[in-house]
Amino acid sequence: MIYYFISILVVVLDHLSKWIVLNKMDLYQSIPIIEGWFHFTSTRNRGAAFSILQGQRWFFIVLTLFVVAFIGYYLYRIHKTQKLFSLSLALILGGAIGNLIDRVRFGEVVDFIDVRIINFAVFNIADSAITIGVILMLWDVFINKNESFLK
Repeated sequence: MIYYFISILVVVLDHLSKWIVLNKMDLYQSIPIIEGWFHFTSTRNRGAAFSILQGQRWFFIVLTLFVVAFIGYYLYRIHKTQKLFSLSLALILGGAIGNLIDRVRFGEVVDFIDVRIINFAVFNIADSAITIGVILMLWDVFINKNESFLK
């Protein structure tokens, strides 16, 4: 099914980019792409978004395993009837798996996308996929008025 392929693609792109960062950059090294606006900065995060709940590795691993199982099952149930909602779940699933692999392997998540123009937290492709997935999900629910996901 195409949605599982999208999830796998997110995981592959996420880990390819993290492999490059881990092998070509020193920790905390920053490479300006657009000086002062957008940099690649090699960092690590032992918490969740914006570094909350630092050091709660096993909590995040267990929680993510439940989330991945639920999304995987739910995606299988709705993929034929709810295309946009399924796409949003596929992106969230791929992002969750990408960061889960980091937590299991390293005990922390590799981050490197540094958008400095808005003084934002450093993030990665998995985080981006999750964010885009949530935006698409909210769009489908509130703009498209999709209520069938509750069934």
